Amino acid sequence: MADDSGLAAVVLPPPSISVNSSTVSLASLASSSVSSSLSSVPSSPASTAALPSVSFSASPFILVTGALGFIGSHTTLELLKAGHPVLCVDNLTNSFRHVFDSILCAAHDHFALVGGCCPAAELYCIDYSDEPAMRALLDVHAPAIGGVIHFAACKQVEESLLNPLKYYRNNIAGLITLLTLLDEYEIRFFVFSSSATVYGDSNNNNNNSSSSSSSGNGKMVSEDKPIKETDPLNPPLNPYGRTKAMGEDILADLAQSNPSWTVVALRYFNPIGCDPSALLGENPRTPTVSNLLPVALRVLDGRQSELHIFGNDWATPDGTPIRDFVHVSDIAVGHLAALAGARDGRIAPGSLRTFNLGSGRAHSVLDLLDALESVTQKPIRRRVVGRRPGDVGASVACVDRARDQLGWKAERSLREACEDVWRGAPPTNNANVPLLPCSYVICRQKGASPIVAETWPVASFYSPIPFAALPHTTDTAIA
Repeated sequence: MADDSGLAAVVLPPPSISVNSSTVSLASLASSSVSSSLSSVPSSPASTAALPSVSFSASPFILVTGALGFIGSHTTLELLKAGHPVLCVDNLTNSFRHVFDSILCAAHDHFALVGGCCPAAELYCIDYSDEPAMRALLDVHAPAIGGVIHFAACKQVEESLLNPLKYYRNNIAGLITLLTLLDEYEIRFFVFSSSATVYGDSNNNNNNSSSSSSSGNGKMVSEDKPIKETDPLNPPLNPYGRTKAMGEDILADLAQSNPSWTVVALRYFNPIGCDPSALLGENPRTPTVSNLLPVALRVLDGRQSELHIFGNDWATPDGTPIRDFVHVSDIAVGHLAALAGARDGRIAPGSLRTFNLGSGRAHSVLDLLDALESVTQKPIRRRVVGRRPGDVGASVACVDRARDQLGWKAERSLREACEDVWRGAPPTNNANVPLLPCSYVICRQKGASPIVAETWPVASFYSPIPFAALPHTTDTAIA
């Protein structure tokens, strides 16, 4: 097995198991599994002190789909820091294998500073909509899973306009496949990664404005009245937004039909920034980058000639679109708040509960560019072009419900987000994890369940000592 991190290992072919009269090979699942757990590797005085400590508490695992994406990776890190063991699922379509190493490094750094043990984490490089692969994973782990946070989705507005079927297939058909499996395995706590796009052009709630998203007096309604969860949902302006709205409808119907389901939809506004460690960031695999801050960074480091501002004729103070920019680490913590709310009964089962995750503050596109230029002391070459299909003039969250019911609010400023991303710039697709000097992959027998006692997933861990001094099996190869 090899991946973009430069690691490789020999994985013995495991047996097949029979599931519902069809045979499912666990070979692909085993070869795509990476774990921070060292429980089945014999310890020795030479190695124990060098290896990061891993906690095996009775806390249930949280299954995270799309765990290596921008918001998914930050949420996975915050889960580990809060003591939650995590099962990560990601097909690497728009992310990179080394992000898992970065998450573990950042978590290890956290526990080295505050004390305590890092919870267990495992990575499965599979597609969440691949029913046989997910079934094999759940056969092993279902009894230990306490809930699911679902990020995995196609998410580019422009691409959704060009290829809507891809979005409906992945975001809707895949969601139904996943929910059907979870219901079968009786895993019925579900946090859905939704979006402010479900509100459509929210300015039409109070006026009959045109696509300029302005009221009759030329003032943005969203500036006067931030969007509430109880506001009417206007038709989303693009297929991506429609898949999020449809996803919420599916979840609402599911929870209503079966009150044992606890379902939360978190509607993100505009996530920016990165973890202060700079080990994580917004670095998609796709060649086309459209989000404002990553594009600005590409212009600053010369990978892109200029930044396009999509319209300066919006009914806003400076003519550019207004957004609710919120630090991605704050959004990540919002998922922990949702978990806590479900555990202590603040989020009742039997219905879909929605929460806006935003800063509650309005900033224009120029505000963000000015903040980044102030941090970097570098000009950002930009050009005004026409409005982009599917855009709205303003979108700002009312965050009262999240504050009052979850005890959550965004803590970090626009400038802090710019400082964090500049600290880690420029991102590269082959970044080395800097915390510890060596990274090894070994094969070990998992033995997690009698049904898969002979499967051999891969264990990833970090050590500054030579490989020869590490405990390992004879079935190991280092590339």
